[in-house]
Amino acid sequence: MEMLRKILGNILYGIGKIISVVLDIIIGVTGFIVSFVVSVGRGILGLISAGGCLFFFLLGPSLLFNPAILLIISMLIIIPFLGTKFVSFLKYAKYIVTEYLFDRARYLKEGKKGKYKSFNEYGNKYRRMEEEKWRKEQERRQEEQQKQWEEKFRQWHEYQNTQNTGGYSYGGYQQGQTYYNPTDEFKKKYEESCDLLGLDYDTDIYKVKLAYRKKAKENHPDLNKSPDATKIFQKINDAYEFLSEGNIERYKKMK
Repeated sequence: MEMLRKILGNILYGIGKIISVVLDIIIGVTGFIVSFVVSVGRGILGLISAGGCLFFFLLGPSLLFNPAILLIISMLIIIPFLGTKFVSFLKYAKYIVTEYLFDRARYLKEGKKGKYKSFNEYGNKYRRMEEEKWRKEQERRQEEQQKQWEEKFRQWHEYQNTQNTGGYSYGGYQQGQTYYNPTDEFKKKYEESCDLLGLDYDTDIYKVKLAYRKKAKENHPDLNKSPDATKIFQKINDAYEFLSEGNIERYKKMK
């Protein structure tokens, strides 16, 4: 009986590895196709912006209504959107199926029970992992943006300290490098970010987090079917990343 359990465990483990390899190949191929189509789309947009629109105008509307052209345009729009969602779904499916099979195999071979008993529980774990991964990436971008603003203000203050004119200027040029006062740019971005999240300018980090969760939930592309949901969701994330505790304190000191 023990031998049979180990054989079944090895079979399940092998099936899990095969599924993992097959899905990795499909994910890789799909990702390549999506990246290729996005690159082609950007190239076409670049061509149009460089004067290609005149070319289309000269050829007339017959070109735009050509079935082949319409098909290409449709593919350039649909493939990046559906392809990205398909890749996300495949990664999700790969995790829950393979982890389930590996845990069952481990139980049959070693007698160690898995922590989860259903696909649903594995799915919840995967979503938590992705949320944590997203949170850490967001924190990294926020810290990076904070450092960029600190560097801008540091360079400006250093430039100001080297000037002995006694006045206060809004820009300068020294040793091949242009310096400018980033205060107005910072204030504009801060106030736009607060407006987007529905916050007063005299806010704090806790209110920012609450407003972000509410706005992100309302505009998440998986929940909001508006065609602009993805674009708005990205703007909300950008606003949240800018409204760090350090930037909030900096703005208050400027008032």
